[in-house]
Amino acid sequence: MPEAGTLHDAFIDELRDAYDAEKQLVKALPKMAKKATSKKLRTAFESHLEETRGQIEKLERVFGLLEQKVRAKHCDGIAGIIEEGESVMDDDFDDETMDACLIASGQRAEHYEMAAYGTLVAWAKTMGHSDAADLLEEILDEEKAADAKLSALAEGGINQAASEAGMDDDDSEEEDEEPTPAKSTSSGGVRAKATGTKKKTAKR
Repeated sequence: MPEAGTLHDAFIDELRDAYDAEKQLVKALPKMAKKATSKKLRTAFESHLEETRGQIEKLERVFGLLEQKVRAKHCDGIAGIIEEGESVMDDDFDDETMDACLIASGQRAEHYEMAAYGTLVAWAKTMGHSDAADLLEEILDEEKAADAKLSALAEGGINQAASEAGMDDDDSEEEDEEPTPAKSTSSGGVRAKATGTKKKTAKR
């Protein structure tokens, strides 16, 4: 029987997974930036793209510290999140709602990465890989900062703008509806009938 894997094996496996995730995000972030209509949101995605390229370099340094070959293992988790995000980008939303959805997609990716790097940092420290842990913690802090920036943009006006855009659409739909005939027509008919009755009485 083959020997059971160790925590070190699991750590390297997780490291390769994270490396692939960053590679996938380098391709996904430009699409998200292009789709964003908010200038601040577009800048946030572009800024994180540069940060992600730096994270790839840091991960390569971690591989070197551990004397491991730089190699990626396909990250199914981030692939699924990116696929969901691309599906949202194909939807026919108004500009404000699309920006809100892009933030949601971006934060799903950030939260996934925060969980992954949190684990990597903890394992690296446990095994005594202090230099590797420091680099991984730098990446974790960057992911947390990116997530906080997206939250600030959402709460700073993008979500509200999306909500108000929806209300404007509802108002315009109400204006397009044909007005219901007024009840005064029927009440006028009743008055006419009463007048006719009076005339007949007068003839008597």
